Amino acid sequence: MAAIRRRISRSQLRQVLGPAALLYRWALLAAVGFLICILGFAISFREVLQPVQFWIVDSYLTTAIRLAGEERALQITHFMGLVLLIVGLILAHLGVRIFVRSVVQVVSPNIKTGVGVTYVRKQQLSMGPRVVAIGGGTGLSTLLRGLKQHTSNVTAIVTVTDDGGSSGRLRSEMGIVPPGDMRNCLVALADEEKLMTDLFQHRFTQSSGALSGHSIGNLLLAGFIEQAAGDLDEALKLASQVLNIRGRVLPASTDNLRLRALVEGDEILEGETTIVDSGRRVMRLFVEPSNATPHPDALDAIRNAEIICIGPGSVYTSIIPNLLVPGIVEALQEADCPKVYICNVMTQVGESQGFTAAEHLLAIQANVEGRFCDHVLVNTGRPSADLLEKYLQEGQELVEPDMDRIKLMGLRPMPGNFMSESDTLRHDPLRLAAKLMEMV
Repeated sequence: MAAIRRRISRSQLRQVLGPAALLYRWALLAAVGFLICILGFAISFREVLQPVQFWIVDSYLTTAIRLAGEERALQITHFMGLVLLIVGLILAHLGVRIFVRSVVQVVSPNIKTGVGVTYVRKQQLSMGPRVVAIGGGTGLSTLLRGLKQHTSNVTAIVTVTDDGGSSGRLRSEMGIVPPGDMRNCLVALADEEKLMTDLFQHRFTQSSGALSGHSIGNLLLAGFIEQAAGDLDEALKLASQVLNIRGRVLPASTDNLRLRALVEGDEILEGETTIVDSGRRVMRLFVEPSNATPHPDALDAIRNAEIICIGPGSVYTSIIPNLLVPGIVEALQEADCPKVYICNVMTQVGESQGFTAAEHLLAIQANVEGRFCDHVLVNTGRPSADLLEKYLQEGQELVEPDMDRIKLMGLRPMPGNFMSESDTLRHDPLRLAAKLMEMV
């Protein structure tokens, strides 16, 4: 027991001292340099400065003694020496501080807190746990906003089967991977000014001609892809630098994937938008090509993760498409860390109408071979009656947290109020991330 306490104590000490360890190292080097400087100054002081000092002090004392007497002159001299020492230290401190602040404001004008606070905070985030988040849509971006407050070692693995809206148009016209979900994740992880993230999310209105419906972020990503000669990884790196993101965003695959679904009535539908708009229950989902190549960095991130989050997000268009990419589920099963499925707060028209939490899991399991998670995070909070009624009129209802059924599936439910207290019923990013970090 004592050994465990010592281990915990050392771990806590590392958490406190670790973020500033490099800072301490350079501070120690500076202190050693300062001491060497003092030593050199002391050696040369006798021959160079001491004669001048004696001449100044003797001249001053001779005058002071003549005017105020010997005892009073010595007292004044000691006092003046102390005052000069204090004034010198204050001026040196102000000079160094203003110098450093001026340099930082030119190099990085967006820093709002002190340089030391910013440094320690970034070091803390860099030492945070390795987190992988798999999904797409607004659900994944909501989760990422919370995770980036705890760690900068976040890898978002994003679905690339969208064929509607701005992403669908860019996909068909330019033959590129749909950028919409990747854009949302980049913005969610951004550490840049709100002006830049708002610009990335801005969508042109219907009166914008050929640009109508396009978001600036999608167009910029398409531009980066073209600039990088079709290299999606390089384009994402460029976008990440522009937004100064905490973590990285990866597609599940760089292949041009399309969704196909066997729906009730034994009909095959093709395309994500067609499947959702049909409103028919999905029996089985497929991706084309079936031998798609998974992103190698995504597989490495999964295998080396300290916690893996699957969802929240649309079951058939955000979660399952990632898991159908060959190699993703196998990497999940190899990963030696908690794997958490984050169940949606509300059901979704055209995808999960009437689904309980366990039925979300069953829908995924029907399309995936083998176990893909071991924990299930379910919301047990309830919104106001008025807000719930508003959603019911749109065909959506609160997902029932049927935890007994989840336990019978051999999974561990993690209940809690993870709902955002706003006009929109979705997960609260901070509550969600705090609960997940407890598991690491």
